[in-house]
Amino acid sequence: MSTIGQILSNADPKALAFRAPDTAALNYGGLTELVARIGGTLRAAGLQRNARVAIVLPNGAQMATAFLAVANACIAAPLNPSYKVDEFKFYIEDLRSQLLITDDANGPATMAAKALNVPIALVSSNNVDPAGIFNLSLADGTPLSLEDASADDEALVLHTSGTTSRPKIVPLSQENVTASAANIAASLSLTPADTCMNIMPLFHIHGLIAAVLSSLHAGASIYCTPGFNALKIYSWMQDAAPTWYTAVPTMHQAILSRATRNAEIVAGAKLRLIRSSSSSLPPQVMAELNETFGCPVVEAYGMTEAAHQMTSNPITSGPQKPGSVGIAAGPEVRVMTEAGLTTDAGRLGEIVIRGRNVTKGYEANEKANAENFFADPEGNGIWFRTGDQGQFDEEGYLSITGRLKEIINRGGEKISPREVDEVLMDHAAVAQAVTFAVPHKQLGEDVAAAVVLREGQAAEPKELRSFAAERLASFKVPRQVLILDEIPKGATGKLQRIGLHEKLGLGEG
Repeated sequence: MSTIGQILSNADPKALAFRAPDTAALNYGGLTELVARIGGTLRAAGLQRNARVAIVLPNGAQMATAFLAVANACIAAPLNPSYKVDEFKFYIEDLRSQLLITDDANGPATMAAKALNVPIALVSSNNVDPAGIFNLSLADGTPLSLEDASADDEALVLHTSGTTSRPKIVPLSQENVTASAANIAASLSLTPADTCMNIMPLFHIHGLIAAVLSSLHAGASIYCTPGFNALKIYSWMQDAAPTWYTAVPTMHQAILSRATRNAEIVAGAKLRLIRSSSSSLPPQVMAELNETFGCPVVEAYGMTEAAHQMTSNPITSGPQKPGSVGIAAGPEVRVMTEAGLTTDAGRLGEIVIRGRNVTKGYEANEKANAENFFADPEGNGIWFRTGDQGQFDEEGYLSITGRLKEIINRGGEKISPREVDEVLMDHAAVAQAVTFAVPHKQLGEDVAAAVVLREGQAAEPKELRSFAAERLASFKVPRQVLILDEIPKGATGKLQRIGLHEKLGLGEG
């Protein structure tokens, strides 16, 4: 299957596709009718296959079905609903969006679209509609065939989430997103009997592909929450009876923090697996999840340019290794060293990938394409440079030692922040730890760490530095340890190292 329409057409029309809290379920038959109807409405409004449509909706089933309907007919450009007017102006203009779909007639996205003279289609629905059903304030048209798109057609466009430069535009084809969905479904052994509880934001590649499209590829169902909420997660879990969920590590940690207060729901959970991606999962958190829920914890490695997944710990064919992002799970994966591309155990270098799920290049950015894509030395296609440093072990499992841009260079000594994180996480009082660089006049960079303590626990910075000093070489020990109530996160819940010293007000040492 190489298009979203083909994925939907392949499912059992009577099988459940979407569910949501306090809402009737939507089956695949109803979903395909919706996708075809909305596609016809977009065509009637004059939007062709290559038109980009910005989508600004709250997290939930309507956001998921809007993505599917738009991506099947045109090009979906989901945006973070929490952006301000100026941010919406930038993204809508940068993407050359020809329409905005939103549910807020007076919201900042609408204000931005009006300022740019971009047409607006408002979403409406009623309380008796099944999950994900909606209408648009545009003239209805003839339903669009779900077989209309081709594999090479653009389906989804997103910006990278880089913090150090202007975000790059990543176009993803129908083949890119459906190949990635197939890879994820295969690596997790998904079947129509599975239910994914989605808590990830649906303006981001992780939620769109790993939770939604991979489930649909398997003919499975998705329980769409309104977004992550640690206070409601267990009531949703009880209502959804999911077989799996996928999240970033900070979400897993918040779920674990409330597990003892919801022991009955935890005991009754029917989770077949828990998946983690988008940033490194501390081995301590993996072990606690496994012990709490009694199921495998699968760490995977993904990024926008790969339509999400690149590697994954196996669910059936091997163990789940703490500290590893698993084996190649779709694209080809190599480590690039001075001697060339390799999968040899213990060879440290930059991780590179190629495959059907990988974008062909950034849009209108020759410099970034020249820096990040290169021809295979033997003439077999194009490789993408991930910007991550890592190495394989003897069984082909990949470990990431850090983002190359995040490696701390302390007077010539190279330090992997993740290594320091994991040592600090071994302290009984520490719930979260993020190690990062701070500018230093003599050394160039020095090491600092931000820490959140477990509820009811106490520790002083000096104690944590001493703890680290017993386990790390002296140059790796954080010179500053900040104990915080919460560490600043990005829009998708990821902890961000780059620029953290500025957010925390740490100047040059």
